[in-house]
Amino acid sequence: MTLVGLSAAAALGLVSGISIGCIGIGGVILVPIMVEFGIPIHTAIASAMAGYILTGLVGTGVFLKKGTLNWSSARWLLVGAMPAAILGSIAAKAAPSFLLELIVALLTGFTGFQSLVRASPKIDTRQSKFTLSNTARGGLGAFTGFLSALTGTGGPTVLVPLLLWLEVPVLVAIGLAQAIQLPIAVLATASNTVNGTLDLVLALELGIGLIIGAWIGARLAHSLNQQVLRSIVAIVLIGICALSLFRISRGFIG
Repeated sequence: MTLVGLSAAAALGLVSGISIGCIGIGGVILVPIMVEFGIPIHTAIASAMAGYILTGLVGTGVFLKKGTLNWSSARWLLVGAMPAAILGSIAAKAAPSFLLELIVALLTGFTGFQSLVRASPKIDTRQSKFTLSNTARGGLGAFTGFLSALTGTGGPTVLVPLLLWLEVPVLVAIGLAQAIQLPIAVLATASNTVNGTLDLVLALELGIGLIIGAWIGARLAHSLNQQVLRSIVAIVLIGICALSLFRISRGFIG
C-alpha cells in the first residue's frame, strides 16, 4: 500500500476505535469502507479482526479499571465465543465474496436501524443481573464469535445490540463486548494467518488507529451522552449499508 493508503487506514481505524470504545458498534464500518476502496473482502475481514486484538486489550483494561466489567457473565460468553470464532474464520475463507459483502452490508444496516429506533438506556454502571442461564450465555457467546469472525465486524457490533435488548445496563454491555472481543480476535487472526488472508501491514495500520481510538472512546463512554452518540453512529451505519447495497447490486447487474 502507498503512504496515503496506510495513513487512510490508520485514520479509519481511529474513527472506528473511538466508536468501538464509546458505544461498542464502530467495528462494523471497517470492512465495508475497505471494500469500497478496492481491498478484497477476505483480506479486509482478516485485517480488521487482527486490529481488534488491540482494541480488545485497551477497552477491557479501561472498563476493568472503571469497575464496569462483569467477569462472571464474561466468563461464559468467552467459553462459547472462542471455538465459534475459529469456525467463523474458516467459514469466511470458504464463503463467496458476494455473499460475505451482502452479509456485512445487511448486518451494518441492522445495527444502525436497531440503534436508531431503540430508546437508548440510561447510563448505568450497576452490574447487571443478566438472568440468562450459563448455557444460554455460552450460546450467545458462540453466536457472537461466529458472526464476528465471519464478517470481520468485531464482537461489540454483534453483542451490544443483543445485550441492550436483554436490558443489560449500557456500560456493562459495552464492557462485556470489549472483553469478548479480545479472544475472538486472537483466535480468528490465528486461523486467518493459516488461511493466508491476513495483510499484516494493513492490520498494523488499522491497529494503530484502533488502539488510540479505543482508549479515547472508552473514556468518553463514561462521560458523554450515549443517546446522541448512538444516533449519530446509527445514521452513519445506515448510510454505509445503503452505499454497500448499491455497489453490490451494481456489480451484480453489471
